Amino acid sequence: MTTETRSTCPYCGVGCGVVIASRDGQITGVRGDPEHPANFGRLCTKGSTLHLTATPEVTRQTRLLQPMQRAARGAAPQPLGWDAALDSAAARFASVITAHGPDAVGFYLSGQLLTEDYYVFNKLAKGLIGTNNLDTNSRLCMSSAVAGYKQTLGADAPPTCYDDLQHTECLFIVGSNTAWAHPILFRRIEDAKRANPALQIVVVDPRRTDTCEIADLHLALLPGTDVMLFHGMLHLMLREGWTQPAYIAAHTSGFDALAALVRECTPERVAAVCGIAQDALLQATRLFATSPATLSLYCMGMNQSSSGTAKNAALINLHLATAQIGRHGAGPFSLTGQPNAMGGREVGGLSNLLPAHRDLANAAHRAEVAAFWGVEQIPAQPGKSAIEMFEAAADGEIRALWIACTNPAQSMPDQATVRRALQRAEFVVVQEAFAGTATCAFADLLLPATTWGEKEGTVTNSERRISRVRAAVPPSGMARHDWHIAADFACRLAERLGRGAALFPYTTPESVWNEHRETTRGRDLDITGMDYAMLEAAPQQWPLPAGATQGRPRLYEDGRFATTDGRARFVAAPYQAVAEPRDDHYPFSLNTGRLRDQWHGMSRTGTLGRLFGHVPEPVVQMHAQDMARHRLADGDLVHVSSRRGSIVVPVVASADLGASQAFIAMHWGPEYLGGRSSTGMALAGVNALTTPQHCPVSKQPELKHTAVKILKAELPWSLLAMAWLPDGEALQARAQLRALADALPFVSCVPFGATGNGTGHTGVLLRAADRAAPDSALLAQIEQVLGLSGLDTLRYADPRRGQRRAVRLQRDGATAHVVGVLLAGDTRAEAWLRALLQDRLPAQDFGRQLLSFQAKAPAGVQSRGKIVCSCFGVSESAIRDRLGQCSGSGAQRLAALQGALQCGTNCGSCVPELKRMVRATAALA
Repeated sequence: MTTETRSTCPYCGVGCGVVIASRDGQITGVRGDPEHPANFGRLCTKGSTLHLTATPEVTRQTRLLQPMQRAARGAAPQPLGWDAALDSAAARFASVITAHGPDAVGFYLSGQLLTEDYYVFNKLAKGLIGTNNLDTNSRLCMSSAVAGYKQTLGADAPPTCYDDLQHTECLFIVGSNTAWAHPILFRRIEDAKRANPALQIVVVDPRRTDTCEIADLHLALLPGTDVMLFHGMLHLMLREGWTQPAYIAAHTSGFDALAALVRECTPERVAAVCGIAQDALLQATRLFATSPATLSLYCMGMNQSSSGTAKNAALINLHLATAQIGRHGAGPFSLTGQPNAMGGREVGGLSNLLPAHRDLANAAHRAEVAAFWGVEQIPAQPGKSAIEMFEAAADGEIRALWIACTNPAQSMPDQATVRRALQRAEFVVVQEAFAGTATCAFADLLLPATTWGEKEGTVTNSERRISRVRAAVPPSGMARHDWHIAADFACRLAERLGRGAALFPYTTPESVWNEHRETTRGRDLDITGMDYAMLEAAPQQWPLPAGATQGRPRLYEDGRFATTDGRARFVAAPYQAVAEPRDDHYPFSLNTGRLRDQWHGMSRTGTLGRLFGHVPEPVVQMHAQDMARHRLADGDLVHVSSRRGSIVVPVVASADLGASQAFIAMHWGPEYLGGRSSTGMALAGVNALTTPQHCPVSKQPELKHTAVKILKAELPWSLLAMAWLPDGEALQARAQLRALADALPFVSCVPFGATGNGTGHTGVLLRAADRAAPDSALLAQIEQVLGLSGLDTLRYADPRRGQRRAVRLQRDGATAHVVGVLLAGDTRAEAWLRALLQDRLPAQDFGRQLLSFQAKAPAGVQSRGKIVCSCFGVSESAIRDRLGQCSGSGAQRLAALQGALQCGTNCGSCVPELKRMVRATAALA
């Protein structure tokens, strides 16, 4: 019998409700929850495939299923029981604390933890141990938004809600590719535009992303110049009389200092600094200031900056100056990157925060929390933020690290320092659901945690809405809930330290949540009117104090803000250039960001080959003119180097970027992209390049800008190997292939999938390059891993020329299909052989070509190209072919396309790209 369980998606901060189907303790399906107010039943490509990441085959390959311990660094981890694991951890932490003090340990957590998990860890570090060295990967994501809200409005509280999209007349999207990063929210934007064609949408972004497809105006400003843009807009507002002096006088303070600062930000200067036209600047300013209701949406382009807090504050300044706040359809709305970064902020899960939006620097707040927890004091010494924590560990100041539900060996900037920290720390605990993350390789102790479908608790989304997370199936293996692991460890540590034994009495996640709820009494996020029973009935927004029956969708409607005098604060922060400007040695601005179908380090999404159809492999994008100037062609390998490291990656031209700009997706870490430098140093993915320079207020690093140089890699010998493998073998095969090819200068190893690939099989693709052909034994080992060593494999070898080729055919009745191929030394036949394999085209008529591996595709073999629609497996070539048969307006062509191929009719994530293809086809007609 199938059981259905309502829960919440574990990906972005939109907070979509899901309904999980399960049978006999296994998740069998997922669909959007039609009653959840965040998504009303819709799911994106990632959410709609969640059940496929939880199959027994995937779980056996990917999950950490029991505690594991290494006897020594570099040794294989060995299993042990929970009591032994936690006793060992408690003994090691107690030893470090006793010998070196509480600040010799640090906790690095995740915006994917549940609120209950966060709360216990926070109490463990700041209450029991007495260190504020607790930070999360939200420091890389949302800390600038936190600081910006607090500086201006007085509290970390987005004042708007999703429903405001239906009421706004001007939508101002800044530094957010909403179409890819928050797809279901983008569906609501599309709905709003259809319902109100007069809605004006402005997108501010250096790249022309899919979000720009819906824009009436795109400001392609130069990277890092947002503060100058916003100051220039305020300059024009003052000049044109578009501010609201009465509102400013009644509800704000500090405007005169800001007005004086922006006096020099003339349209001429702003246009020169930002690289935009003065007319476009004036148009954007007019729309923002004079619209009946302006709503701004912003995310990582604003936050991941050495001026992140200033950017956030400068945008909020515009809302305050024009009274575009505290009413339907208006206000500054920061979009949360992770599913529960907001919940972590609520419980004080950063090194400078305390529960319920209290500040560590505030002595009264410290005293309140100490009294509530029943501890002597909360230490006044500021904790280390994420960057500072790993720098301190690299320097030997922090000796023990506890890492939960995050992968700093992939996601942190300046990977050389991060890896030095993980290697130097005396004791590293990794509490994780997935065994294959890069960070797991550095752990002395691995603790298996539950994950989506198994967890119980709560999360808070971008609009301050708290939802229940419910377990549909029991924990896998010996996995435990994160809050339970932390509480059990805390009790054992308390016994060794001789204090705090009664601090962790929790038996259920609800008991943790109830204590958290009481910390909020009288605070701006008061939730004392909520309980689990209310949340079981429906998600709720805060604040919802005792006595209230529902939360408040909008804040500051009465013009009173969460400051001591009730007035909002204008912040006069001068424009500062990026921390690492381009120069003659590093002439390109590297940007990083999300892909449509992937999530973070891909520990979950990376298990599904079908999610690699849209962007199949790591690449660096460049402007076509820059490529021509450097004599680069699509697919050429290049060294991308910064002052901290270098990687090798293929290059492709992109019309989405300006000159002297480059883009690499944030997801490509060492699990997928590797190799070794000429000095033997392991290459660690995109974050080998990025800078640890950060905003002085929020401590958020500038992941959106790194100065790099891009030079052609002289690696004439190349390798392509790919095969279909049973699902239960694919992940292990990828790990083996990466290990085998690790000594080469360039290695990329990814899964793939395609419609018609055969039930129960996943594709594995290895790409590598070197200065000369490696030993033939290496190629033989690669063939063996991919199943190309049997008698059913055609083979050719020319050692003198460094060439080797192999292809395996599998017969299905009278039809033969290619199921594995290796091309070494000459990979020109890749395009058509890859099409034969990936699309499972009949191959029996191509015997001569298969043996010769000729570069030209045989008649009848055509690559389908990338997959545009992941839901229905619709390829780029199929869409172009169908569009060639369509006529009429753009809307009519799109409708005909969707009627014929179904693309864009399910989750809708591909619709912006479909519209772009429709427009391009119409222009050629």
